[in-house]
Amino acid sequence: MVDRSDDATCLLGLAGLKVEGVVLTSAGIKIVQLVTDDPDAARCPVCRTCSSSGKDWVLTRPRDLSCGGVFAAVQWRKRRWRCRTEGCPRATFTEQVAQVPARMRTTTRLRAALAVAVEDGRDQAEVAAAHRVSWPTVQRAVVAHGAIELVEPEPVRVLGMDETRFGRPRWLPDGVHADGRIRWARTDPWETGFVDISTGQGLLGQVDGRTSATVQAWLAARTPEFRAAVEVVVIDPHAGYAAAVRAALPAAKLAVDHFHLIMLANKAVTVVRQRVTREYLGRRGRKTDPAWANRRLLLRGRERLSEAALTRMWNGCIDHDPSGQILTAWIAKEELRALCATAARGGHPGEIRDRLYTFYTWCADAQIPELTTLAETIETWWPAIEVFLTTGLTNARTEGINRLIKQVKRAGCGFRNRENYRRRVRLHCTRHTRRLSARKPTVPA
Repeated sequence: MVDRSDDATCLLGLAGLKVEGVVLTSAGIKIVQLVTDDPDAARCPVCRTCSSSGKDWVLTRPRDLSCGGVFAAVQWRKRRWRCRTEGCPRATFTEQVAQVPARMRTTTRLRAALAVAVEDGRDQAEVAAAHRVSWPTVQRAVVAHGAIELVEPEPVRVLGMDETRFGRPRWLPDGVHADGRIRWARTDPWETGFVDISTGQGLLGQVDGRTSATVQAWLAARTPEFRAAVEVVVIDPHAGYAAAVRAALPAAKLAVDHFHLIMLANKAVTVVRQRVTREYLGRRGRKTDPAWANRRLLLRGRERLSEAALTRMWNGCIDHDPSGQILTAWIAKEELRALCATAARGGHPGEIRDRLYTFYTWCADAQIPELTTLAETIETWWPAIEVFLTTGLTNARTEGINRLIKQVKRAGCGFRNRENYRRRVRLHCTRHTRRLSARKPTVPA
């Protein structure tokens, strides 16, 4: 009979262990019997002396990955050795290999597979069921994987900041009033994320809330080299973020990209349309009202409207809005879009000034409260907007990270522990970057 143990060992692929035999029980369970095939397994873990004095045998049953689509029961028969080195505090020890360290009930490759599966966005309960292990086993693998992979971020040139919602707002007890009534405080369910826009490190970290104090605390915890390297910080029009950047990174420039500006303009158009409808009709808009029927056309860019759609929207506003405020708000929005578009084509500073003057003039002559507020907001944030117009730096990568964060939250069906939440979010959001940087060149240099 030909001994196929070497072939079975190669097929199993557990370094340092050799397949002694495979038994199929009457219940259909496949049992893989292993023995030690590594001379270094007999070394004392303390003094590193190789022992030759055996004490007894130990049978362990570590969990492993499936082989051929079947989960086999692994049995490892290993020796317990005596350490004869004088002065060594270790009296006895059992054999261990890299794939099955001491006191581990799972193989190293199984724990790595569990962590990578969760890193790719799968729910931990689903991963545990697929590999026939418990949820705490998966959690321990993810924690160990995160401790190795999630290191302190390297210095970045362009930093992006944005907020995502962690959960629903909740009211928690916060002391007692003088009359004995319980004082309640509203929790802040937001998380502020910091993203590397320049070199592609992905999500650098998260903090509770979206206040200036929390952002300053995160930036203060970074190294002086990190803070000194930041040249531009891209944010949305948030006063708390701006104050934190000015305090913690005085040398960095603020940039507000066109996405949030156009969003403010679209909101102004919507508010004007709703107010005009209530003033002239005394009710909310209905589908029979042309202004309500064309509400989505009002929010679409001019270049994305066909001639028929533009004519329908334009005539509907003229015929059913005697004040002309809706169409005026739409034109103001388009003027702001034209101003922001100068960044995409590298507009000259003179062109930027002309576009800005046209926008301010139109909003001032319109005498519409919503457009006045929009113009004041643009004026307040103009230095940061001008940085965007001259550099073209946007928060698009930060918004993409927000989409990945929502995927993790959706797969996990919500989180209660913020530490676990941040670990899983950062593992998922940085996995591609870390894997690409870890690739070894196939052709030697």
